[in-house]
Amino acid sequence: MSKLNLTVEAVHAETPIIRSFVLRASDGRDLPPFTPGSHIKVSIPGQQLPRSYSLVCLDEQAASFEKPDCYRLGVRLEDPSTGGSQFMHSLQAGDTVEAEPPRNDFCLHDAQPGEPVIVLVAGGIGITPIAAMAASLKRAGRPFELHYYGRSRAQMAFLDALATRHGDALCVHADDEPGTQLPLAGLLDAFDPGQHLYVCGPKGLIDAVIELSHGRHWPHGHVHFELFTPPAPQAGDRGFDVELKQSGQVFHVPPDKTILEVLEENGCDPMFDCRRGECGVCQAVVLEGKPDHRDYYLSDEERDAGNVMQICVSRCHTDRLVLDL
Repeated sequence: MSKLNLTVEAVHAETPIIRSFVLRASDGRDLPPFTPGSHIKVSIPGQQLPRSYSLVCLDEQAASFEKPDCYRLGVRLEDPSTGGSQFMHSLQAGDTVEAEPPRNDFCLHDAQPGEPVIVLVAGGIGITPIAAMAASLKRAGRPFELHYYGRSRAQMAFLDALATRHGDALCVHADDEPGTQLPLAGLLDAFDPGQHLYVCGPKGLIDAVIELSHGRHWPHGHVHFELFTPPAPQAGDRGFDVELKQSGQVFHVPPDKTILEVLEENGCDPMFDCRRGECGVCQAVVLEGKPDHRDYYLSDEERDAGNVMQICVSRCHTDRLVLDL
């Protein structure tokens, strides 16, 4: 996959902690097309792994997706930053970055005759892919509601542009405006499981929406989300041993590392992609041990069965785990 060399054309302060970046191809050519929900992975100096940033699109014109002359990103300055957002916020017009072409792991479902209203939910910086979805849905004449949650309007990026373009389809829920507040449970109660639901934002918001939707018997295939946050140790995590049955190798997984990380460190080459428990690429068959599932991929029935697990995020309740690897 060839990398893109991009030049920063402009930087805008959308909120006190969110900046948007307009990027153009350094050679002046049109950029690869993308679909709503896409992201690019930007290389960060001094960091082994790139950072993923969703492509923002506020313009519903087809050319904005199919033949873009620029990409727009929205980046929140994290505190503390692991390096990605700090680097991005240091960029100025004229600087260059290297990125992978657009990829979409958060696609809109195909249009259906007489389809019900599509529910878009964004929390904070999660508006970046959701804004592109709203633009695409409006262009296609598909019904949608965009529910945008934030601490205050002053901290909600692209809000004025979204209000201008989408009018009553946009519902703002600001923590400091009691008249606009709508608990997530109340939001989901206003819809039914036949509708498609798309959510992006902080992990806590996504986890809450997933739990609430499953409790209301929403089909897994109708609840769509994207989470860029890597796994983090949880209180009470402990180490365990993992055996790879095919090779007989045994490794210790400490509390602060994942199975995938330990395998990589020891020269193994397991299949993986997202590192967040969303895609299912790293799934492994469990031969012995009780998995501690922390993924967003398996169904409740699959988790209860304990026959497979996602090694990029999930751990083990027992001292020893044997995988068919």
